Amino acid sequence: MYKVATLNNISKKGTDRLPSGFEITSELPGADAVLVRSAKMHDLDLPESLLTIARAGAGVNNIPIDKCSEKGIVVFNTPGANANAVKELVLAGLLLSSRDIIGGVNYVQSDKENPDIAKAIEKEKKNFAGCEIAGKTLGVIGLGAIGVKVANAASKLGMKVLGCDPYISVKNAWELSRDVVPVKTNDEIFENCDYITVHVPLMDATKGLIGKDAIAKMKDGVVILNFARGGLVDTEAIKEALASGKVKKYVCDFPDAESVKLPNSIMIPHLGASTEEAEDNCAEMAVDEIVDYIENGNIRNSVNFPACDAGPVRSEGRIAILHKNIPNMITQFTAVLSESGVNIDSMLNKSRGDLAYSLFDIEAKSTEGMKDKLSKISGVLKVRIIK
Repeated sequence: MYKVATLNNISKKGTDRLPSGFEITSELPGADAVLVRSAKMHDLDLPESLLTIARAGAGVNNIPIDKCSEKGIVVFNTPGANANAVKELVLAGLLLSSRDIIGGVNYVQSDKENPDIAKAIEKEKKNFAGCEIAGKTLGVIGLGAIGVKVANAASKLGMKVLGCDPYISVKNAWELSRDVVPVKTNDEIFENCDYITVHVPLMDATKGLIGKDAIAKMKDGVVILNFARGGLVDTEAIKEALASGKVKKYVCDFPDAESVKLPNSIMIPHLGASTEEAEDNCAEMAVDEIVDYIENGNIRNSVNFPACDAGPVRSEGRIAILHKNIPNMITQFTAVLSESGVNIDSMLNKSRGDLAYSLFDIEAKSTEGMKDKLSKISGVLKVRIIK
């Protein structure tokens, strides 16, 4: 029986997908897998039994990726599962920033006891007037699952859309509307757009992507939307730009102690993926990833190990080896199997940076003896007998 620990409330539509042989537990010790959303895991002791962690969402800042890699723990996320929910909130952000809807609603509530409110509204509504987004130019930085949906939807709303992503996948490129204009650099977006939205992961290379230098290149009165990660926008730089009017509005889904004080900003309480549908989709994908990895050894959507899919197990035995990406590893693996008198039916080997993964389908039952010999090879992180 495999134990799956849940560190947050996980949608029942997801956990109901666990097949027989899997059980949910609230205890981390002894768990084979973890399902997590936002719970912080950096200070947790990860048990030796732990094979995999699946984040029901895209960001994995709450998971100690390096520690997991060293221990041979495969970390999954669920890219695209919440893309539509985030897309819809970005569109809401575009509208909230272009027309003072929030100010208007607050005004009505503040004057709701006025018996002549209908007349008062007609006099005051000019204070909340704005502009339409049709005909304006939107720049989308990052054309992943969310960015593509935002670009396509904005184009349908009559906006001219520029998109920049030097690493766009073939799948996302096919899905991108022909009306979206691809550009090669972020500077082209900074210089030409009325609205700019960022949809890239937070890492060393993207931290402070929207900073003083970037803002200086932008049009006066630009609107910046951040529904990806707070650290992508430099708080001090955006504070100065908002105060001066260089940036008209800043819409952010990641308020903190500093950003909530920013003038001319709209701070949303991290609602991007907070829909029933998105939580269901993320949970279902996370569970499927865990089950396929444990039962078949397949890796899809891992953030630390390479993708590797050998399909369901049809051979007499399958051995999965997580290891460092160094020379001569495959030769050593095949030597162990040869010494055990085992023929290899098929083999997959994939690498990702310093890490690699090998799957061997063999024409005999896998044994603990094979596992022990393979585990002793220098550079091996974890060996599993799948069947």
